[in-house]
Amino acid sequence: MIDFVNVSMQYEGEEGYALKDINLSIDQGEFVFLVGKSGAGKSTFIKLLLREMIPTEGTITISGTDLDKISDRKLPFYRRKIGVVFQDYKLLENRTVFDNVAFAMEAVQTDPKTIARIVPKILSMVGLRDKSRKFPESLSGGEQQRVAIARSIVNNPRILICDEPTGNLDPVTSSGIMNLLLDINKLGTTVIIATHDITMVDRLRKRVLSLQKGQLVGDRVGGYYN
Repeated sequence: MIDFVNVSMQYEGEEGYALKDINLSIDQGEFVFLVGKSGAGKSTFIKLLLREMIPTEGTITISGTDLDKISDRKLPFYRRKIGVVFQDYKLLENRTVFDNVAFAMEAVQTDPKTIARIVPKILSMVGLRDKSRKFPESLSGGEQQRVAIARSIVNNPRILICDEPTGNLDPVTSSGIMNLLLDINKLGTTVIIATHDITMVDRLRKRVLSLQKGQLVGDRVGGYYN
């Protein structure tokens, strides 16, 4: 589904490579951890998947589509197939939980009746149906992260990318968030998680992609953080 072939990325004005000669494939429905120290290339990897930039060398294809060949006009349609969860949630503070999730559907011009039907189901899935009329500031960090996850999956993306989803959370809450992501993965969504959470990676024993100074130095199924 996702294929990186000889992918390198060098930022303008910099001597070294943010990513260098990356070759890998991720199948539909996989659950993958992307690990490495700060500056290892995780953020660049995510930006390339989102097609926020084009690699300096090599090709990235999603379901056979070369991302380099997607026109600016079609780019928003491509991104609708990808859900993104950020560490800092990026919720709209002046909107309720319901409206934060509905906003993602409104952005793709979903009709109001469908929004009214789907959003409560998604909030139930993440355990927040009883919080639908609350505002983000009244929620705990874990609850805010669940809203962010609900918003990212409400349009049924094929790929869910999470950037440090448990970075600001305590261990118990982190475990709950990770279990939710596992449940989403079981529905067929490909989940890619960039993280420094050693405990979680080692506990779940999923596929682990290890980056170091822009190079892929490890790719193990059932692997540990390294």
